[in-house]
Order: sequence, then structure tokens, then C-alpha cells
Amino acid sequence: MDKHTILVIEDDEPQLKSLAGFLENVGANVIATTSSIKGISIANEQLVDLVITDYKMPTKSGMDVLREIKKINPEISVIVMTAYGDIETAVQIMKEGASDYLTKPIDLDNLEIVIRKALERKRLVSENRELRERLQDRYRFDEIIYGSPEMEEVLNIAGRAAFSKASILICGESGTGKELIARAVHYASPRKDSPLVSVNCAALNENLLESEFFGHEKGAFTGADRQRKGRFEQADGGTIFLDEVGEISLSTQLKLLRVLQEKEFERVGGNQAVRVDVRVIAATNSNLDKMISDGKFRQDLYYRLNVISIRVPPLRERKGDIPPLVSFFVTKFASENDKDIENVSKEAMDIMLKYNYPGNVRELENIIQRSVVMARGKILTTDDLPLYIKDTKSEGNLPIEKGIGSLDEAVEELERNLISEALKQSGGNQSKAAKMLGIGERNLRYKLKKYGK
Repeated sequence: MDKHTILVIEDDEPQLKSLAGFLENVGANVIATTSSIKGISIANEQLVDLVITDYKMPTKSGMDVLREIKKINPEISVIVMTAYGDIETAVQIMKEGASDYLTKPIDLDNLEIVIRKALERKRLVSENRELRERLQDRYRFDEIIYGSPEMEEVLNIAGRAAFSKASILICGESGTGKELIARAVHYASPRKDSPLVSVNCAALNENLLESEFFGHEKGAFTGADRQRKGRFEQADGGTIFLDEVGEISLSTQLKLLRVLQEKEFERVGGNQAVRVDVRVIAATNSNLDKMISDGKFRQDLYYRLNVISIRVPPLRERKGDIPPLVSFFVTKFASENDKDIENVSKEAMDIMLKYNYPGNVRELENIIQRSVVMARGKILTTDDLPLYIKDTKSEGNLPIEKGIGSLDEAVEELERNLISEALKQSGGNQSKAAKMLGIGERNLRYKLKKYGK
């Protein structure tokens, strides 16, 4: 807590001295007062990082202090202490923008943990704001809808990495928003005015992937009636985004490694080196460590790609993102379908918060699109939601129980059920089913063959 200024407002003087002494011992610069009005005045006149305030006080309550502090500076973190630890009070405190609340008597060890978390979150918010201010209109982080500290950390790493030349590896399940992160990094970088070229490695035929990457000379193969530039040449001076990089064959991996090392390659059918200046951002939903152990992915390429690692958590691990995403998608699809939908019912939001989203943000988007289309009123209700997310025993929410077999068996069973449901909802259309599941069509065909469907 070194160098952080903490303002403590507590009308009980012995309690105030105890808190102030503890905070000074852990390295904080402490300003203490028994007056809520004086505390607000201090926050208005001095630089304060965090405020700890009692809830029940004469003249102005802790809630009043919280509101006034947020008017002075929304970035000041506020922790409210209360002897009245009922749920309704806690909910109201958090709604008004408190970082946290603590019930009395105060556990000092827990207080220290809560303070450190609040200060860390304030640091992340401040850094992200400063990064945004340094960027121009084409900075695309604004396209990323989030509300969780987990995504705040992801964007903080991405924002700092953007100004470097280092290769980035973005890991995460399908549908988590890896491509959005890659786009944000590119448009936040000094290369923002040069091309961003995306390649879905899983969607391209293996025989054509090398030509797609590096281009070909006229006559290199049947149908090559002219010279063609590959994606790396197209991205010269800019960024190339290699999605599902784990799908690349070992032979192409070797050629990709040369580009990263030597900054040059040869077109298919050519013998002249082509030099390029390209920043590489790769993404995968595969376990590359396991692929390396299995001999399916080159370790030297992995280290070249993984200079900076960004893990995008699945939606079930960042449920704080669900409310803002729901709001965004409802507005989007209501506009597209000319529907007048003003809000989402508490019951419907509760169901959506409890569901685990195996298809991540793509699945949530699909759920909201369907629900908006089916909605009859101005409020999205539980009746508008698909049946499978309302069922507490649905595949996306299966509890882990003893005796259900191995984890691999449970995952395979879940995959089978989800694929069957997607094919049913899409009328057997594999392209639509793959989109609903948040995976590539090629991946879906592989799984259908694997499960004998």
C-alpha cells in the first residue's frame, strides 16, 4: 500500500484510531476523521486513492459519502463498513458504486485483502483510461463489451502489449472474443494505419494453406495462371492474425517459423526471398503444450509466437460481463428486427447469469437474438428464453458428481448432446449449427465423424 492515500471516516473515535493505526502499519498514508462532512471536503481538496467510511453516521451517512465521493471523482475507490450486514443494504451500496462493503466487527486481515483488491482494480482502470487517451479514433477496444475485473485485466495486458513489436498468442475457448482482442491490439498499435489481415487456419484446405500464407508464382501448380501475393505480403507493414494456429501442419509450421526468425519467405513455386515486416498475433483454443508433447506442434514455433501471452477467460469465469453483453445484444437485435424492447426481466437475467455458456459469448449472442425475435412484449422474459438454458439440468450446467465416469467421457457426452441440439435447432444445417456452437464447420464435421452422427 506504499504511496497510496487512504481516507478513513468513522464517527467512533477508538475504532477510527484502530483502523488508522493498522493501515499506517501496512504502509498506507492515512487521513482520518470522525466527520463525514469533513471527509467529503478532504476528498474534494486532496488527492485520495481510497475511502473507507462507516455506514451509519450523524449528519451524512456512508451512502451519502459514497455518492458525494463518486461525484468528486468516480475513480476513487470506496469501501463501506456497516454493522447492518443485510443483503438489501449491501446490494444498494454496490449499486451506488462501492468497491466493496465490510460488516463490523472488522476483520483486519480481510480488510487488507479487500483494500489491495480495490487499489489494484483502480490501477487497472486508470491504466486503461490512460491507454485509451493515447489512442486515436481507430482504437477498437470500445467494441469490446465487458464489466468484469477478469476482462479488465485482459484488456490491460492487451493495451500495454499493443505498443510493442512482440508476437502475441491469445488463448481461449471458441467464442470468447479472441479476434476482437487481436483487432483491438492492432488498432492500438503504431501499425494501425497499415493492413490487418486475418487467416482462419482451421477453415483452409491444408494443401492451399502454404499458398494462402506465402502466395505463389505463375505456373506453380494447376490453376496458378498468375502470380499471387499471400497473406504475409498483404500484411506487410501491418499485422497478420492467425486464428486457430494449432491447426497448421508441421511442414507449414516450419515455414512459418522461418518468417518469424528471418522476416522472409519464398512464394510457392519461386526461389526468390520476399522480405516482410509483419507483426504476428496468433490465437488458439487448443492445448498447445499437449500438442507439443504429442509431437503435433513445434516447440520453437510456440516460443516465437508466445512472447506475450493473453488468456481470454470463458464466459462462465467472467459472469460480470453477462449483464452489459445482454444489454448490448438486446439493443442490437431489437434494432435489426424493428422490435421495441426496453429491458430484461430480473427472472430472465437470473437464469442467464446461472447458465454456464459452453459456446461462450457467441452462444449468448445467439440466445439473445432468438429471444428478441420470439419476444411478444417490451420486456424480455423467461418465456422468451430457449428451453435448454431454463432447465437447471441442461448440458451447459451439468454438476460434477462422483461416479459419472472420467472427465473425458463427461466432456464427450456434453459435446454429443450440444451438437445434437444445435443440429435440431438449425434444421440439420451444419453451417448454422457450427455457428451456434461457436466452432468452425470443419471442426464440427470432425466431431460428427468422431461421434458417428
